[in-house]
Amino acid sequence: MNGETDPKSLFTLDVSVIVPVKDEAENISVLAGEVQTVMGKTAWSWECLWIDDGSTDNTLPELKQLNEINPHHRYISLDKNYGQSAAMATGFCNALGNILVTIDGDGQNDPNDIPTLVNRLLKDDADMVNGWRKGRQDTIVRKISSRIANNYRNWITRESVRDVGCSIRAIRRHCIDHVPVFKGMHRFLPTLVRISGYSKIVEVPVSHRPRRRGETKYGIHNRLWVGLVDTFAVCWMRRRMVFPKVKEKSCLGRN
Repeated sequence: MNGETDPKSLFTLDVSVIVPVKDEAENISVLAGEVQTVMGKTAWSWECLWIDDGSTDNTLPELKQLNEINPHHRYISLDKNYGQSAAMATGFCNALGNILVTIDGDGQNDPNDIPTLVNRLLKDDADMVNGWRKGRQDTIVRKISSRIANNYRNWITRESVRDVGCSIRAIRRHCIDHVPVFKGMHRFLPTLVRISGYSKIVEVPVSHRPRRRGETKYGIHNRLWVGLVDTFAVCWMRRRMVFPKVKEKSCLGRN
């Protein structure tokens, strides 16, 4: 995503669950326990990679303690708050799994949906499986602003993604190698993956839970309007970005 990725030999795990967090100390132990229970029932090798995006509460101490207790849970702490897209991109670049699963750190995504997404990815030989929130548990203002933004993005980008704002998804690692990183990137991942040349994107319904701990970081002022503006940038990328694929190349000659 940002320069060359690590050699493939380093991608030693089947699945990496990537969780960006900002001031979510109250949610970490509960969410980690849920991920542990769900992934522990699968046959996949896995990790849960937490990205602390410049938290000012006890998020980092909680992550350190979690890692000491259970090495399945790794963490990366950023030096300041860069935003969810940068945190997610950091996770993509540092994860050890061949399949990357993203979930929010606020507890609203249900980890029980992770096996469904991964199995669908494998069964359909898809590039990406994107969740759409069935029975969404949010305020009416967030629901309306999300619907406006989603419909607008689809109209401008000529996409038909049912729920662009849904954070729980499964992606094959190579599909995000050339996705550009910018603030708000995470809201356009299905479109950006398609722009990169990977068009087999499947959508499945997922659970959505009310936030029980902590406070939401997003509202109509810092999400809706910025997202609408970002849509034009993505349209420009769709027209101008190219990703050449090598047909064949010669080997180094020998004397």
